[in-house]
Amino acid sequence: MTLMIAHGTFEGRMSVNEHQIVSSRDPASRHLDVSVITVSDTRTPETDRGGDLLQELVEAAGHRAVRRCIVSDDSIAIDAGIRESIAEPSIRAVLLTGGTGISPRDGTIEVVRRHLRVEIPGYGELVRRLGFDQVGTAAILGRAVGGVVHRESSRGGPVLVFTMPGSVQAVESAMTDVVIPILPHAAWEVLKGMDDSSVTGS
Repeated sequence: MTLMIAHGTFEGRMSVNEHQIVSSRDPASRHLDVSVITVSDTRTPETDRGGDLLQELVEAAGHRAVRRCIVSDDSIAIDAGIRESIAEPSIRAVLLTGGTGISPRDGTIEVVRRHLRVEIPGYGELVRRLGFDQVGTAAILGRAVGGVVHRESSRGGPVLVFTMPGSVQAVESAMTDVVIPILPHAAWEVLKGMDDSSVTGS
């Protein structure tokens, strides 16, 4: 069955639960190298509580935060942080916290979108739904985007990117209820798709 899945033979017949089971058994997807980026004009390594929690949750789930940095809420700095992360072949996911609001200095979403080959609209929808349960209609002021950055297989393959607001509460809900549960499955999916393309020539 595993061989058939790798060649995409029965991919269309697999249920979501079967996909999750297969991905959870894949060591390359179960334990990911992750980059953590805090976007803030004021946070320091000593005061970056959101970044601390993000790293803690990543590692508690069995992944590795192999890179972590704080960048200013500036498009050039954010772009550099993302580029430096995806330049490291081992990194399979980039998680950003901060810079997702609607003030003139909040530029994370726009920069991330420029890098995405595929966007995952449901991620932002779900994060906002969780935010509504916590803060009501103010949740619409906090934006979130998730997706896939293309990277050649020789450079490590595709990279998942998820953004979340800068508050500790938002980081906890986004990571616990959305990112951590889906990360192995999503990481397996993007690599499997690359394998299918190479086999079918599409």
